[in-house]
Amino acid sequence: MSQTLVHLLADTYVDSVRLMAATRAMASAPGVDRAFALMATPANVAVLGGEGFADPSLASARANDLVLAVRAQTTAGARAALDEGAAMFDRDARHATGEAERPRTLEGAVELLPDANVAIVSVPGELAALETHKALSAGMHVLLFSDNVDVATEVELKERAAELGLLVMGPGAGTAMLGGIGLGFANAVPRGPIGIVAAAGTGAQEVMSLIARWGSGVAEAIGIGGRDLSEPIGGKMAALALRALHADPAVEVVVVVSKPPSPAVASRLVEQLGAKPAVVALIGFEGTLEVPEGVRVARTLQEGALLAIEEVGLARPRPSPGLRDEVAAAASRMPEARTAVRGLFSGGTLCYESMVVLAGLLGPVHSNTPLRKGWGLPAPPGAHICLDLGEEEFTRGRPHPMIDPAARTERILEQARDPSTAVILLDVVLGYGAHEDPASVLAPTCEEIAASADGPVVVAYVLGTDGDPQGFRAQCERLGSAGCLIAPTGARSALMAAAIASRRPELAEAAP
Repeated sequence: MSQTLVHLLADTYVDSVRLMAATRAMASAPGVDRAFALMATPANVAVLGGEGFADPSLASARANDLVLAVRAQTTAGARAALDEGAAMFDRDARHATGEAERPRTLEGAVELLPDANVAIVSVPGELAALETHKALSAGMHVLLFSDNVDVATEVELKERAAELGLLVMGPGAGTAMLGGIGLGFANAVPRGPIGIVAAAGTGAQEVMSLIARWGSGVAEAIGIGGRDLSEPIGGKMAALALRALHADPAVEVVVVVSKPPSPAVASRLVEQLGAKPAVVALIGFEGTLEVPEGVRVARTLQEGALLAIEEVGLARPRPSPGLRDEVAAAASRMPEARTAVRGLFSGGTLCYESMVVLAGLLGPVHSNTPLRKGWGLPAPPGAHICLDLGEEEFTRGRPHPMIDPAARTERILEQARDPSTAVILLDVVLGYGAHEDPASVLAPTCEEIAASADGPVVVAYVLGTDGDPQGFRAQCERLGSAGCLIAPTGARSALMAAAIASRRPELAEAAP
C-alpha cells in the first residue's frame, strides 16, 4: 500500500521554476508514484486534496507557505524524496547572493540592485497584479511569467505601463531576450540584426533558433503575452515594443510572431510597420491584411524565419537531403490500419502550427486547444489529435513537459498501442530553463516503439541551437539513434507526419 507524506514550510515563497525543478527531483526518487512542490494557494491545496493528500497542516496553510507532498511505495521512500526536495531549498538559501540574506520583497531587491530596469514576476496569479504594479512604480519593465491573470487585470496593467512608457511582457510570458540576456525559457543565440516581437513563447524560440541555425542573429526578442493582440488588450504592448525596435539602431529587420490575432488588431499592428523591413508571422491567420511596402506576411514560423534571413541578405538553407526517402520508407512499412497522427507537444505554439499544417492536408485535428468548433476533445476513434501538454489541465501540480519530459512517456506509449496511430509527433524544446537532457529521457520510449515491426513512426523536432546547454546536434543524434525521424523545423515535422499518415511522401518536401 502506498504511503503519503506532506511537509509544510511556513512563509517560504519559491518561484514556479524552482518549484517545478523540486517536483522533478522528488518524482525521480526510487519508488515515488507522485510528487508535488507547490505554494499553498487555495487552488493548489484543492489540487492536493483531489490527489488524495489529506494532512491537517493544509487546513491552515497560507499562500506564502511551501508544501512538499509525496506518495511512494514505502514510508522510507516518501521520506527520502521529501528530504531531497527540502534540501534543494536549503541549498538555495546557502547560495544566496553575496553574504546577505536573499531579498524577500521587490522593494528589498531594488535596494540590493538599484540600477535594475527589469523585474521578473512569477507569483500565483491572484498576487501578480500587485507585484507588477510595484515594479512599474519602481520604473521597471516587467516580464510577467505568472498565468491565471484575468483579462481585465491585464488591460489595467498594460494601460498603466503604456502611460509610463514601460513594458509588461505577459502574463504567461515565458520567453524574452533583452540586451543579449535570455529571460525565462530562452535559447542561446548570437546577437544580430533581427528584432522580434512575440505573442507566442515557443513561437519566439522557434524563430530565434532557426535564425541562429541559418546564420544570422537576434538583437532583441520581446515577449508580450499570448493575449496582447486580442481585441480586449488591443496590442498595447506590441505597439510599445515595435517603437522600441524601430528606435534601436542595431535592429535592421523586425519580425512579429503570433497565433491568430484579432483581425482589427492585426490591421492596426501592420499600420505601425514599414519604418524598417518587417515580417509578420501570424500562425493560422485566415484574414486578409493590407500591408505597407516592405512588410511581408508568413503563415508559419519556418516561413517567418526564412523571410527574416532573406531580408538581411542571407540565402535560404538547402533542403535536408534524403528526407523524402526516409519518409517513403517509413510509409511503405506502415500497416494499412495506421492512418492517424498523434502529436504530443510541450510547446503551445509548435502544437498550434502543427495543427494548422495537418488540418490543411488531412482534415480535422482534435485538440485541447482546438482550431475549430467541434474539433475539441474527446476525439472520435481514429482521429488526428494534437495535445498541448503545457496547458494548465496537464501541468496542475506537475512540472511543465519542457522541464520534465518524463511526463510524456506514458502518453507516448498509450498512443503507440492504439492500432490507428501511424505517427507520434513530438517536439523537444532545448534552452535555458528546459530539462538538461530531454533526449535521454524520451529515447528509451522511442526505442521501444521502434522495436515493433508494425508499430507507428516517431517524428521528432528538436527546437534549439548548438549553443544551448543540451547541445542541439547531440540531442538530434540521440533521438535519431533511438529510431526517430528527425525534422529540420517544426512545420516540416508536421508535413512529414502528414506524408506518412496519408502515404504521400512528396508532402515531406512541400511548402508549409
